[in-house]
Amino acid sequence: MSAFLFSEAAVRLAAFLGIFAAMAAFELWSPRLERPEMSGALKTRRWFANLSMVLISSLVLRVVFPAAAVGAAVWAEAQGWGLFHTLGLDPLIAGIVSFVLLDFAVWLEHVASHKIPVLWRIHRMHHADNGFDVTTGLRFHPLEILLSMLWKAGIVVLLGAPVLAVLIFEIVLNGSSMFNHSNVDLPRKVDRVLRHVLVTPDMHRVHHSTIPRETDSNYGFNFPFWDRLFGTYIDAPRLGHRAMEIGLSDYRGALTARLGWMLLLPFRALRRRGTKKGASAQ
Repeated sequence: MSAFLFSEAAVRLAAFLGIFAAMAAFELWSPRLERPEMSGALKTRRWFANLSMVLISSLVLRVVFPAAAVGAAVWAEAQGWGLFHTLGLDPLIAGIVSFVLLDFAVWLEHVASHKIPVLWRIHRMHHADNGFDVTTGLRFHPLEILLSMLWKAGIVVLLGAPVLAVLIFEIVLNGSSMFNHSNVDLPRKVDRVLRHVLVTPDMHRVHHSTIPRETDSNYGFNFPFWDRLFGTYIDAPRLGHRAMEIGLSDYRGALTARLGWMLLLPFRALRRRGTKKGASAQ
């Protein structure tokens, strides 16, 4: 089991480094937005804090939950647990269905993190980033990472999801988060076609608007289907991408890029409770 965990971690790390490097280079080559928070000293501070956060979250996860979702799949397979093992479903079919259902589960989790106040306390740290680039897709509090992994592991065991499908899903989820948070300038025609099958940066950027109605939209990470199906899809920000304000109205400036502040934010009081349903307490 230890050898498996080492190889699984190595594969995920290699994929992470490759995707991160590619998206960071794309941002430098063709940025979508030019803003103070996304260039110069402020960018350096944001990148240090956001990358430090992903390192801390990864270490906490490996200590508390070393097997992660892939380990849960290995365990369920060894025990013969889960719906697909009971049905004797073909591994390829089970893998495809698992990927789609896991994506839906992550979408539901994201919606819940905005609608349930105790979860929003944790998740708001992600939204408090005043910039929007590849590192924003890595800026999640360790508590959120742990809760998310418990949720995914439970779904994996319930389904009896194939190990390879779970590994692929985890890599794709991490990669898509970096992609759809990236500050890349995709050709508009490419974006229009791509967003029918994949969440694009212009689509997800709407979700990071300070306008509550827009924050409560476009929850998807991989597939855009769920937002369209459940009526939470918004095509573009009301003020346009270049004029929109990114982040949370109550948390502005360099403070939001301080690592200590980020770690302590879930323990700070919610603000203006009731001005926005669920995610209202920004």
